[in-house]
Amino acid sequence: MKISLKNAAVAALFASVAMPAFAQTGELPIAVQLYTLRDFGTLEEQLAAVQEAGITAVETVGTQKVSAEELKGLLDKHGIEAISTHAQLADLRSDLDSVIEFNKAIGNSYITVPYLQEEDRPTDAAGWQALGEELGQISEKIEAEGMTLAYHNHAFEIVDFDGKTALEIMLDAAGPEVEAELDLAWVARAGFDPAEYLARFDGRVFAIHAKDNAPEGEAEDEKGFAALGEGVLDWDAILPAAEEAGVTWYIIEHDLPKDAVAVVQTGAAYLTENLPEGATR
Repeated sequence: MKISLKNAAVAALFASVAMPAFAQTGELPIAVQLYTLRDFGTLEEQLAAVQEAGITAVETVGTQKVSAEELKGLLDKHGIEAISTHAQLADLRSDLDSVIEFNKAIGNSYITVPYLQEEDRPTDAAGWQALGEELGQISEKIEAEGMTLAYHNHAFEIVDFDGKTALEIMLDAAGPEVEAELDLAWVARAGFDPAEYLARFDGRVFAIHAKDNAPEGEAEDEKGFAALGEGVLDWDAILPAAEEAGVTWYIIEHDLPKDAVAVVQTGAAYLTENLPEGATR
């Protein structure tokens, strides 16, 4: 069997790091957002890196530029399940049926809005209310297919309108069926305490994006982000708060990593060591 130099390098990297045995069982609720690995090799090499880290779940980005059949085949080959996808709001508005069909074919049941283009971002509370109502209507169609709609934040949704942030206003308007995927690094960048903010969505956060902020002025070539546990966020407070809020998945992500494979490995090791005792899939 022919092995690429890049795959050999991945294997060598993880052979040198002894992952705890229970990290390899797939029982912990740890996943990887494949956006983190977008610049690393082929899709198969990305999934191989996830597998080598002992992780058995991913969050996809749209279709990953392949057919549903090809993606499902690669996921199965590496013993990985898709637990969420990032689907652009424009696609949900224009071709929701295709998004649903694709994700059913790969066995995924969470469709997550990942980012709002600037022209789609409301500028006042009424606008966020209206967007939430629209998401509620989209959710009804998704729910009818046995799936769930979620929303992933950046910093621009964490702005205050008379005691409630835009994200809270939007999700309240959307209704309880629309869940949150909280990116806690962005929450912190917006000036809020991630552990406290999690409590505002008790029972409604299906996942957090587990990534870190580097100290101010550092890692500027990585958008100021750091591998999990190597930055300034207080994970000793965040992880118990996430468990208390009912978080189901801890999804490793980094927006612009120099070494994406190392970020995945570091995140897997950190979560394996530090997830609350009751955190299971």
